[in-house]
Amino acid sequence: MAEALLAALGALAANKLRAALTALGIFIGVAAVIVTVAVGAGARQQVLAQIQSLGANLLVVWGANVRLGGVSMGAGQRPNLSWDDAQEIPRQIAAVQVAAGTSRQQQQVVAGNQNWSTTVVATDPDYFVAHDWTTQEGRFFTNEEAMSGRKLVLLGATVVENLFGDEDPVGREIRIRSTPFEVIGVLGRKGQNPMGQDQDDVVIMPFWTARRSVMGAPRAFARAVGTISVKVHEGESMSDVEEELRQFFRQRHRVAANEPDTVSIRNLSEIAATRDASARTLSLLLAAVAAVSLLVGGIGVMNIMLVSVTERTREIGLRLAVGARRRDILRQFLLEAVLLALLGGAVGVIVGIGLAHTLAGVAGWPVLIQWDAVALAVTVSALTGLFFGYYPARRAARLDPITALRHE
Repeated sequence: MAEALLAALGALAANKLRAALTALGIFIGVAAVIVTVAVGAGARQQVLAQIQSLGANLLVVWGANVRLGGVSMGAGQRPNLSWDDAQEIPRQIAAVQVAAGTSRQQQQVVAGNQNWSTTVVATDPDYFVAHDWTTQEGRFFTNEEAMSGRKLVLLGATVVENLFGDEDPVGREIRIRSTPFEVIGVLGRKGQNPMGQDQDDVVIMPFWTARRSVMGAPRAFARAVGTISVKVHEGESMSDVEEELRQFFRQRHRVAANEPDTVSIRNLSEIAATRDASARTLSLLLAAVAAVSLLVGGIGVMNIMLVSVTERTREIGLRLAVGARRRDILRQFLLEAVLLALLGGAVGVIVGIGLAHTLAGVAGWPVLIQWDAVALAVTVSALTGLFFGYYPARRAARLDPITALRHE
């Protein structure tokens, strides 16, 4: 085996350029496999992080599409969700852990001589539980503070950066519509949600404080909310809870059997999971293209090995004449084919890893090097050399020594 290996290396070294060009197809295939798997794994990891940032087991209730005089006015145009609905949901549906009514409004926030336009969220402490929020600094407001209308706020990281820079905002004062608020905490970072919105560009305050001091509302809609975030207990069926919520609102809103639902319920995890499935499909498509590159590289290996057998016919005849067995010839040419493929695979691994990190830095794409995929790519390249090199090696081993020695 050692002699066969040395002979194979010597044969490859004698035709360096041809060996390099032959290995190019394997190199491209292996590099493509590593890059596509790394980008695909990174994309799936990003989607998983987005799902976790939304909050586990989360359903969001919106007002359904409203029709006035036969004209569709769009979802949520008429306030039909209330703060009281959110308080009642956990009492009526055992599988629900918490439910938090929420109203949102774009407002200009001022701190000192800095100002920033952001989303003000009016809610209660259950909202932090529903969306798995944490605090980077400070604390959340309590139920007692929320019900008493205390002028307290928590700021998202994006708001802090634009209003306070590197300074600690906890204990400082901001103004919204000329009303002063005390900053009691900075929310932990969540990044973008699956819809591409910056979840850190937010100011959260107690619901009743917002109603009295910032958002306001006609007396008839003083308790109205835009959405209700519903967190389901771990292990409970999301689809069952979704159906129970529909029935809850049909009864609460006195909807007749032949009338449509007055609410729309969205499972945000399903939206993110759909994105993950799309990323997985794209990764599989790109991996298939990479596999075709490996196939083309394998055909190139077979072609060059057939040429090599033809060129070295007299050498093969001489080896057979002086006592070489057919399996020795087979082993020698198989080793050449495998070494050729492994050469391309090794270079492909190095270039693939480098290209994946380059893409991450330049294009901002998430990448995650999968070492099992690297090992698989190298193994496949070796098997490609073995598979496509077998026919030329077998052809060389079956040559007749007398005919081979006479070959010109």
